[in-house]
Amino acid sequence: MTNPRILLAAPKSGSGKTLITCAMLRALSLRGKKVQAFKCGPDYIDPMFHQRVIGVPSRNLDLFFTGEEETRALFLEDNDADVSVIEGVMGLYDGLAGTQEEASSYHLASVLNAPVILIINARGMGRSILAEIAGFQAMDHEGLIRGVILNQVTESFFKSIAPLIEKERGIKALGYFPVKKDLELQSRYLGLKLPGEISELQEKVTQAAAILEETVSLDQILEMAKEQAQAYPLTAKSFSWLGKEPFGKVRIGVALDEAFCFYYEDNFRLFRNAGAELVFFSPLHDKKLPENLQGILLGGGYPELLAKELSANDAMRKAIRSAIESGMPSLAECGGFMYLHDEIIAEDGKAYPMAGVLHGSCKNTGKLVRFGYASFHLPEPLDPLRPETNVIRGHEFHYYDSDVCGEDLTAEKPVTGRSWKCGHFGENHLWSYGHLYYPSQPEFAAWFVRQCGKYQKG
Repeated sequence: MTNPRILLAAPKSGSGKTLITCAMLRALSLRGKKVQAFKCGPDYIDPMFHQRVIGVPSRNLDLFFTGEEETRALFLEDNDADVSVIEGVMGLYDGLAGTQEEASSYHLASVLNAPVILIINARGMGRSILAEIAGFQAMDHEGLIRGVILNQVTESFFKSIAPLIEKERGIKALGYFPVKKDLELQSRYLGLKLPGEISELQEKVTQAAAILEETVSLDQILEMAKEQAQAYPLTAKSFSWLGKEPFGKVRIGVALDEAFCFYYEDNFRLFRNAGAELVFFSPLHDKKLPENLQGILLGGGYPELLAKELSANDAMRKAIRSAIESGMPSLAECGGFMYLHDEIIAEDGKAYPMAGVLHGSCKNTGKLVRFGYASFHLPEPLDPLRPETNVIRGHEFHYYDSDVCGEDLTAEKPVTGRSWKCGHFGENHLWSYGHLYYPSQPEFAAWFVRQCGKYQKG
């Protein structure tokens, strides 16, 4: 298996990557191709769109979270797709702190030896498109940029500029996507709206896929992915954290609904590999926790937008508080962390009671708080024999803040080295604003499953 792959990138955010990626995924699926989707970077929402389109979980690849060899291993793990479509993040060369190439879309393309297709929003541009392409090619030291798709242009303009792109810039003009205001994906302060909030999403994506079939040469893209894969077959070392090494059979309840939906697929895979059965439940709609749980995971999401509804489910709030106070191991990240507080002060200014595990309040600061990547240092190693197991990587991305953020962890920024105290960590729990990527520290998943096993035996 040569693992054909392609990476869709852009000069900047807002160029139309997600819509065109989703349209391409749908179009290839309708052709009968087995497609695997990936997202470069830490974003949760774009992979939700990918999964809605092809019905298979999309996975994140992030070179801050994992090293080059580990990232290749993650890409190859259980990947027998006819083609893998990787959606880039921000601008092609935008990595750590926006100033480094490390962890950028280009860095990922280089590690995977994936051909890059630039998606350029060319509305209002003419021959200047050639200068923009030339600028990106000037930094392409591995010759990975192989083609371009022009977004928001007419057929006649594309036909006039395409020969110039191919002649003067030496890359394929693969097609265009016309101006379609009714197909644009709506955004809000944390990024795109969730797939479930966009009316007739499937119809919109199917319509966009039909347009793409007419305006973009998918045959050339498939051939490009195949040729690159044959020329540069990927291999990766075997890592123990990708193997089946169960630490015991436990049931972990995972909050999953409109309020809690920010999860990494590879975090789930690590839990399952460690022996956990994941049982999904809804703090919004269910009245009680699933039976026979030994642990709880409350992920990120938008509890602030659904604070009234979450608060009204008094039975679930009490059930979660009772389980944690009884000693059940628990993890809570960002939105899940907020849910553990006494209250959330929502956009209407009202204070809505939450689970009451943490005696404090969360409210909107009006600005991003401690935004971006961080390494989270635990007070002690998870494995006493391995000092390096005291660090797990992740990121923060939130406008709300807490008056009881905690001081058990030390978070450190990767470029500036700026650090701060945060989080609540104990023998069987970790609660913080950090979104954690478990494969960056596989011992973390093993540690939590072990704590769940101890609770079960106790």
